[in-house]
Amino acid sequence: MIEVTANLARGSTFLAGEILECYITLINTDREEKRNLAYNDCTLAWASAQIHCQCAVSDSRVVLPKSDILSTEDVTSTGDQTSFVPSKGERGLTVWSSKPKILFCDLRLGPGEQKTYLYKEGIPKDVPPSFKGQSVKYSYKLTIGTQKLECPARLLRVPFRVLVLYGLNDLNVYASGEEVTPSNPFLEQRPPENTLLEVALQVLSTVTAKRSPHCFNITNARGKVARLCMFKQAFKIGEDIVGTFDFSDASIPCVQFSATLQSEEQISEECRKKPGQLPITMSYCKHQDFCLHSRKTHFSLPIPLSASPGFISDIVTLKWKIHFEFITSQNAIPPHAAPSNPAECSTWRGPENLEVETMVWDLPIKVFPTNPLHASNVSLLKTSSMVEM
Repeated sequence: MIEVTANLARGSTFLAGEILECYITLINTDREEKRNLAYNDCTLAWASAQIHCQCAVSDSRVVLPKSDILSTEDVTSTGDQTSFVPSKGERGLTVWSSKPKILFCDLRLGPGEQKTYLYKEGIPKDVPPSFKGQSVKYSYKLTIGTQKLECPARLLRVPFRVLVLYGLNDLNVYASGEEVTPSNPFLEQRPPENTLLEVALQVLSTVTAKRSPHCFNITNARGKVARLCMFKQAFKIGEDIVGTFDFSDASIPCVQFSATLQSEEQISEECRKKPGQLPITMSYCKHQDFCLHSRKTHFSLPIPLSASPGFISDIVTLKWKIHFEFITSQNAIPPHAAPSNPAECSTWRGPENLEVETMVWDLPIKVFPTNPLHASNVSLLKTSSMVEM
């Protein structure tokens, strides 16, 4: 019996543009004492590996445009049991696939013998990211196919996650032009060679850095409700969105507020099932607080590492926002009268009935990818898979 194991060399999350590496090990699990028996030698006819991206859509909301991409059912029906069809049995369409690479042909393994191969493949920068939405789903898998003599082909799949950071097509743009460190005239000066991951982390640090705070005056038809200050409006997944509220100069008393982190999944016009179809909103976390008689307060919203950053594809667009709700009083609320003697204490009792109104406001934000090594630490995807033949 042959045991085939595939193990990703560096976690289960990659940036588009990186090179995926996978170690594929084949072991003959028969006992060592039968090594001299010829029938215990297992021969594998071939083995190939390929990366493919599957797109599955909701038929009630999405109409895919006509294209030359074959569906999985069409591809499966044209192949027999001995051909290598990586998307066999998968749901949806194959929107991208790498060229299949042959790992070996005619491999013979004796009892207890093993062989390891290294598979390398680059992920293009313009592919859609991994995404699991209500209407559209993009998923990536590495498929290894192998076949024993006079047996049907077997497939081994290893799912992984792809994050896309736009603007990495030309790495020379991010290369430093002048040397700022002291140079030695007796040593040969070599330009620094930054990998794509190092450049991507530099770009992420630049676009998500804290700059001047952004302040917003929140008002309604009757006056000012609050003043919101945020340190930035661009974040990486895994970060905390922090903002502060100032009610000291408000003319309208705010009784309660809530802040909800939401994403909007909007289908492109040519792919919508119905005209005027509204986007799907998904909420992730919520901060709610009572703020009556408060001068200043804050909110904090963590962005899950499992969430998908904002992106645009031919079918769907994902955007992020913070949904605010303010409950304000329509009547003036008398403040708490403090006693003249500091040693005395007093109790303030609020009104039994309070006429309120609700005001909503959406603040768009930008959400970018993070370090794929950090995302791999919390990923539920397995980095290895095994099949027996």
